[in-house]
Amino acid sequence: MTQHDSLRIRELPDHERPRERLLHQGADRLSNSELLAILLRTGTPNENVIQLATRLLARFDGLAGMAQASATQLKEISGLGDAKSAQILATVELARRLNAHMPHEQPQVRNAAQAVKLVEDMQKLKQEQVRIMLLDTAQHVKAIRTVTTGTVNASLIRIAELFRLPIVEQCPAIILLHNHPSGDPSPSADDRNITKAVVGAGDMLDIDVVDHIIIGHSTWYSFREAGRLR
Repeated sequence: MTQHDSLRIRELPDHERPRERLLHQGADRLSNSELLAILLRTGTPNENVIQLATRLLARFDGLAGMAQASATQLKEISGLGDAKSAQILATVELARRLNAHMPHEQPQVRNAAQAVKLVEDMQKLKQEQVRIMLLDTAQHVKAIRTVTTGTVNASLIRIAELFRLPIVEQCPAIILLHNHPSGDPSPSADDRNITKAVVGAGDMLDIDVVDHIIIGHSTWYSFREAGRLR
């Protein structure tokens, strides 16, 4: 157990507290344990709320298992009383109702043009931004996440942070996208080096890097379609 693990949430630096991280970095940057910790609000006398959330998820083998738990099963967990169990059950039910009203057909990406159409707003960005398209085995888009936003001229891609998203969401394939605010999507030497590093990391992690697409003004460059992905 690290020193931070033993601290109460209020004793952690602001940038490490789940609620503050959500407000400043976005909900998609938080782990399942951190999101659940925000919902639970408080821990127990012997553990902080993140530890409680982590233990709860482990007990039910993740979110899917927890979503199937009854009130009785939840209250069997040390630290969960009526209030916390009710909060979890209410949140799960809201998620189910939302899911019932959401379209279930996920777009399938077969080429760069189809991928670019899903992120057309990147053509007009004044800062360089990196996004990742998370795909299933049939290349249906499960989600599109922003990895980083940089300066007008450069954006630093952290390989570990980039692959955290498909690992957490169990996606076997990704498409990397970033824009050139200049409007010219021609790849730079840095772009080629980043592509090589990302593809290599994907091979090691058994995650297929389907393409790296650079988006300009009304045009784009696809490393895959140019035959330069590998």
